[in-house]
Amino acid sequence: MPFDLLLVFFSTSLLLGLVPGPDNFFVLTQSLVFGSRAGLLVTLGLCTGLIFHTTLVALGLAALIATSDQLLLFIKVVGVCYLLYLAALSWKDSGRQSQAKTQRQLTSGQLYRRGIIMNVSNPKVALFFLAFLPQFINVSFGSVTGQVMLLGVMFILATILVFGGIALLAGRYSEQLNQSVRRRVFLNRFVSIVFAFLAVNLLVNIL
Repeated sequence: MPFDLLLVFFSTSLLLGLVPGPDNFFVLTQSLVFGSRAGLLVTLGLCTGLIFHTTLVALGLAALIATSDQLLLFIKVVGVCYLLYLAALSWKDSGRQSQAKTQRQLTSGQLYRRGIIMNVSNPKVALFFLAFLPQFINVSFGSVTGQVMLLGVMFILATILVFGGIALLAGRYSEQLNQSVRRRVFLNRFVSIVFAFLAVNLLVNIL
């Protein structure tokens, strides 16, 4: 593929990563609560989910998802349930903080899995890839599957840069926010409300 076309795609991907959405908001909230390291692990999980979606598009499965109402509904319901589960956990943590208990810590694996599930359970990502990637593909450039995978990798790199930056910046304020019990209670309840809002937004799209 021509270098100038790849440069346009990469620049566009960086800008799209900065547009407020469920994934970068997820990285932001997890970084504020658990620190930069947590945000980076969540980012790696989200990018792993992007590998899944890139593969779907490359194999043509995203088109099947787009035309299968039952499969699309199932994936959305899973996403709603997971977001509500995270909202409940965050609200429960706020109760722990109000009793002056220590902040609940998550393992690296738990944070990484959160990112994967958050991304994979969002069917909009696969549909977005299905609409976005083909605009930069030309059969004269060679294998279409190879082009999709290349663009997917570049999109993931752009995501790592943007979301990693969000994680590092938000993590700088994590320690300050967690210094007092009142701040920790507020932060966990804020995160819980954000998760609930994202779940409701996805639910509205189902109905």
